[in-house]
Order: sequence, then C-alpha cells, then structure tokens
Amino acid sequence: MPKPFIQTFLLNKKGVYLLSFAFLLASFFLGVSVGTVMIPFRDIASIIAHHLFGTDFSHIDPSVDSIVWKIRFPRVVLAGLIGASLAIAGAAFQGLLRNPLADPYTLGVSSGASAGAVMVLFFNISIPVLGVFTLPVISVLTAILTIFCVLVFAQAIERSMKVETIILTGIIFSSFLGAFISLMIALTGEELRQIISWLLGSVSMRGWPYIQLMAPFFMVGTLLLLYMAPELNAMSFGEDQARHLGVNVQQKKMVVLIAGSVITGAAVAVSGTIGFVGLVIPHFVRILAGPDHRHVLPLSMISGAGFLILADLAARTIISPTELPIGVITSLIGAPVFAAILINKKRKGGVA
Repeated sequence: MPKPFIQTFLLNKKGVYLLSFAFLLASFFLGVSVGTVMIPFRDIASIIAHHLFGTDFSHIDPSVDSIVWKIRFPRVVLAGLIGASLAIAGAAFQGLLRNPLADPYTLGVSSGASAGAVMVLFFNISIPVLGVFTLPVISVLTAILTIFCVLVFAQAIERSMKVETIILTGIIFSSFLGAFISLMIALTGEELRQIISWLLGSVSMRGWPYIQLMAPFFMVGTLLLLYMAPELNAMSFGEDQARHLGVNVQQKKMVVLIAGSVITGAAVAVSGTIGFVGLVIPHFVRILAGPDHRHVLPLSMISGAGFLILADLAARTIISPTELPIGVITSLIGAPVFAAILINKKRKGGVA
C-alpha cells in the first residue's frame, strides 16, 4: 500500500529542509510585516533589497523604510539568531548527554549569564570603554566562566566526567546562581522592575549593535557544533561505544559543551532568559528528520529561528500596545507541548 504523500514528503530529507526554510521565510516576513503599521511583503522585499543591493525604492514612504530597517528587521533578525542558538545548543546537549530533558540551561550557563546581567543592573556597573555594551559583555563572560567552573568541578569529582556527573554539577551551579540572583532581587529597590523584565526575556529595543555583538559568538559556536555532528552521532550511543569507534570522547565532549555554552551565553546576554526553545524544537526535528545530528543540528537552527520570531510576534501583538516578555510566550507554548511529547513517548515506551 503506497504511503500518503505527506509522509513520503517528510521522510525525504530534502522535503524536511524545504519545509523548514519555508517556515523560517514565512515567520520572517510575518515578523516584519505585522504591527501597529501593517507593511506589505512586497514593500519589505523592496526595502531590504535597497539597503543590501542599492536597488531603487523611490515608491516607499521614508517612515515605512525607517520602521522596517531600523526597528522591525533587526528585531526579527536578532530573534532568529537567538532562537537558532538555543535550538542548536539544545540539540547538541541532548545528543551529548543522551537526555531528553537536556537543554542550554542544563549546565547552569543561563543562570551564569543572568547572574552577570543582574550584577550589572544591581550595582549600576558601567565600563567606560564598553558603554551600553557593559551588560551583554559581562553576561557572556560570566556564562563562559560558569561552564569552565562546572567542567572543573565535575572533573574534580570524577576525572572521566561522566554525563550524570556533568548534569548534577550543572544543577548545583544553577541552583546556587539562582539563589544569588534571588538575593539581589530581594535587596533591589528601584531597579527591581528592570531586573525582572530582563530575566523574563525580550528582544525589544535591541537593534543592529546587539546583532553585531552576538554574531561572532553565534558563528564560531554553530560552526563548531555542526563540525561535531558525526562525533555526536557516535556519542549518542554511549561513551564506550564512541571510544570503540575512535572518538576522543573527553576532547569532543569539551568542545561541544563549550561551544554550546558560548552561544547560549551570548543569546541570554542580549535577550534575557528564554526557555523551552532548546528543549522542544530538537524533539520536533527528530520526529521529522530522524536522529542523525548532521541533519538535526542545522534543522534545529532553522526551526528554532522561525519559532522564536513567531513567539516574539505574539509577544508584541497579543495585547498591543502592551508587550509581553517573550520568555512568557515560549513557556506557555513550550511547557504543554513538551509535556505532550513526553506523554506520547511514555505510551510508546521510548525515550528521546
């Protein structure tokens, strides 16, 4: 009996890539188009083409050009970068740790970045050379410092740094840093609203400079993770099996952990805490494309970018003109969806 067309289409990797790119493109144009002022897709394409290639756009109102190029376009691009970062890091951590509950926050990196940002807000720190970039730069540095502390502590407990040890160490650091953040919030006066708002996650009022800040971390981290896809395939069957296949498990594990943590730290630094993207998106990708990380990683990037663009669109339009934190939207969507995934896997007797 022939398979239904949709099933056949999705079993073809080209079909999954085509579907993912179509989802990202649709999310992008919707994110730029929808708002207080509705902008046609054709005008968006003309404005972007003008700024990138110098084409004529004399028929476009200057105010519309300003809205698209200075406000919505960079916001959508930043949301896409953050979603792609969290999703690919989540996919890599799940493959490495062989744990369906693993995501970019498992190792305490998010708490580390958040602690750095809260310290900047609490103590009103401003480094003259960095200026407005003081907060994101310190967040990235504290995120990187956290992962090194986790790895050093895990190695001190157990030289082989087994998966269980790394996860437990990450939970310990995450709990400690979470308590530190709560302490600063409890002692905060006028800055309380600003700190809470940042912790809930947002890409509002973050233009091209923030994209430029995040881009180097994103490019280096994602290239490293994509390069590690074959090793992740081997390690997903267990560390002993990977060693038999010739993989230097200790070294590759460090590369994946650091690369994933750097891009997560950069994402958290510019947007605040945004949960469930790295948890849910890789599961959907594996359902469509299978467990091969050579496909799971890039498809998670594409799908995660599209998902967070739509989540940000919902955050700024549901109760317009009031804007909701994007982290609230991703949690409201991600928590029940992930619960449904786990229930489905439980019924089938399997684990991701």
